[in-house]
Amino acid sequence: MPEGRLYIGTRRYSSWSWRGWLAVRLAGLDVEDVAVPLTGTGASPAVKAVSPSGFVPYLEHRGVKVWDSLAIAEYCAEQRPGLWPADPAARAWARAMAAEMHAGFTALRQAMPMSLFRHRPGFGHTEAALADVARIEGLWRETRARFAGAGPYLFGAELTLADAFYVPVVARFLSYEPPLSREARDYVAAIRAHPLVEAWYEAARTEPPEWRLAKYEDVESGAG
Repeated sequence: MPEGRLYIGTRRYSSWSWRGWLAVRLAGLDVEDVAVPLTGTGASPAVKAVSPSGFVPYLEHRGVKVWDSLAIAEYCAEQRPGLWPADPAARAWARAMAAEMHAGFTALRQAMPMSLFRHRPGFGHTEAALADVARIEGLWRETRARFAGAGPYLFGAELTLADAFYVPVVARFLSYEPPLSREARDYVAAIRAHPLVEAWYEAARTEPPEWRLAKYEDVESGAG
């Protein structure tokens, strides 16, 4: 039997759930995924019924209860060393950039909401959102120059928790195609090709059609 449950929201839209799910899968925790449909209007009764905070992701593992994606990431790192870089300087950098993603980039989140199968190049390219894109691109570039070596990810050959926190950003870039450097596009391609990322997309494709929200699916209206 599984050793717990990970409650997540609709995979098409829930960037926070995706980060928590990636941390859990990278750590190899034996937990069952339980998806709860989101309403797009904040904490729903269905989510409140299963999560103490009223939000997802929410992890129950061997009697331990952890909510919030960053807390789940740290818990997973304790279960499996190596999810953060081993070098202290690199590890501090990785934690800082994950925390920046966790707390910031509000303009990007609002202007370019995550909707995995939406494709609308140019949508949401506000001045503030593109400033966030530039900061993210610069952060990726500096991180890889300092720590990646020849590896395709932020800190080398293996996906880390820092990468996990930027995976939903990659999905946004694929949907809305803001201008990116060749190096950034290569990183986006590497992330999209990762087996765990593909697994999330495949699971999202099988979710019930009634879970879809028009404001994130109707590309003609530009809603969301």
